[in-house]
Order: sequence, then C-alpha cells, then structure tokens
Amino acid sequence: MGHHHSHSHTHAHPDLKGRNLFISILLNIAITIAQVVGGLMSGSLALLSDALHNFSDVISLIISYVADKLSKRKASFQKTFGYKRAEILAAFINAATLIIVAVLLIIEAIERFQNPQEIESNLVIWLSLIAILGNGFSVLLLKKDAESNMNMKSAYLHLLTDMMASVAVFIGGLLMKYYQLFWVDSVLTFAIAVYLIWMGFDLLKDSTKVLMLFTPDATPINKIVDEINTFESIKNVHHVHIWQLNEDEIHLEAHIDFKEDISLSQFDVILHKIEDFLLDNYGINHVNIQPEFGKDDAKDVIVQD
Repeated sequence: MGHHHSHSHTHAHPDLKGRNLFISILLNIAITIAQVVGGLMSGSLALLSDALHNFSDVISLIISYVADKLSKRKASFQKTFGYKRAEILAAFINAATLIIVAVLLIIEAIERFQNPQEIESNLVIWLSLIAILGNGFSVLLLKKDAESNMNMKSAYLHLLTDMMASVAVFIGGLLMKYYQLFWVDSVLTFAIAVYLIWMGFDLLKDSTKVLMLFTPDATPINKIVDEINTFESIKNVHHVHIWQLNEDEIHLEAHIDFKEDISLSQFDVILHKIEDFLLDNYGINHVNIQPEFGKDDAKDVIVQD
C-alpha cells in the first residue's frame, strides 16, 4: 500500500493567532460587562441583545483559542491524527451558537415590539460607540488569519456581526434620542438576528461537511479518476474516498487495479507521479493508494464500505 503526505500550506507567524485571540477575549469581556450594566440602566433591549451577542463572542473566542492550542499538539498512539480537527469542531460550535443566539433575539424583539418601552438613549449611544471601537479593533486583529482558517473565520464572523450590531444600536440610539422612535430598538434587534443567521449558516454548513468527511466542493472525483486512469499501466481506479481533515490537509484514498503484475519499485515510480499530479492540480497532499492486480472486488468509483 502506497502512502504519502506533504503540507503545502505554511503560516509565517502561527504564534500571532493565539495572541490576537487572547487580546480579543479581554476586549469583549470588558465590552460585555459595560453593555449589560448599560442595558439594564437604560432599558434598551438592543443593547442587552448586543451584550448577549458579545458574551457569545467571548465564549466563541475562548473555544477558538483552546482549539488553536490543541491543534498544535503532536499525534500519539491514542490520537494518531493529534487534535488536527479541534479548529473545525470549534468553527462548528461557534456557527451553531450564532444561529441559536439569533433565534433568541428574534423572540425577544417580537415581544418587545408589541410592548415598546422608553429607553435612555444617551447611554445606548455611548456604549454602542465603545463596542464599535472594541470590536472593530478585534476584527482587524483576526482578519488576516480568517482568510485561510475556518476556526479563525468563525471567531472573526462573531466579532464582525457584533460590530455591525453595535452600529445598528448606535443608529437606533440616535433615532430614539432625536425622534423618540422607541420601536426602532426592537426592529434593529430583529434585523441583527436575521443577519446573524445569514452569516452563521454558511460556516455551519462548511464545518459540517468537513466533520462528516464529505468531498470538498472544489474537488471533482470523476475528473480526477479519469485523469489517473490515463497513467501508464493503470487499468482502473476505484473505491475512492476524498475528504478534508482540516484547513491544511485534503486526503485521498483509492484502490488502483494495474494491467500487469508490476514490482514494488515500479509501483513507487507511478505513485510519485500520482502524488505530484494530485498536489499540483487539486491541492491533495495526503495520498493513500492500495495497488491491486486481478483482484475480484467491486470496481465502482464509489463503494459503500
């Protein structure tokens, strides 16, 4: 059985991820405390909703921080892959909490819209400004890593949506202060919640696909099989599995039926050609091939194990 793996993705400053997450955690703890106190004093549901979202940010950032640390641990006999999937699991949890928080906000917004209350708008305005600045700084800290890491993206989305929510609360505070439109507080809360669901769904879907070992969307199995079938001495490629382990690794496992009873050294030459082809064209960097000759088994591309 031929086996190979290589890592084509590198991170120049992996230590900065943890540091930036830790700074964001401290900022969001401070913002949450300020908003809870301010929301209770002012009577603003939007501000309390924003505080609840900020608290979910703190939880999500802590989860992301722990997952980042776990992902760096080495493999062992009991954990042969190490904790490579910790960040994907964190992304799934964080995306799910985004949607749960959003549903709770919608319920509260509907109840408050039916019974609007007068709100101390000055406190709402100033606290929302503080939240905008704090979350904005956190967003900038995580933006770069969010482009290439699902775990960091989940934390980034929590912060980005919270910053947008704070902008909405700020606008609502101004409308309540100058136009006495207190119902705006509930409408903005509802809008924030819908936005959270929209942002969280894609990430939940993507992380679920990875956890369920689904083939990555950009990896065309039939095309890959057809191209490998054109290699010299290869009769048939079958029993194929392709899955994404984490942000850096895409695995391919397959059985290859050869036209002739070739030697191991000949197989190694062909294997290296397959590995280079898959890495260069599809980013598949972990290849596991089972060579066969005249074996009586199912020759379908996809075989149910």
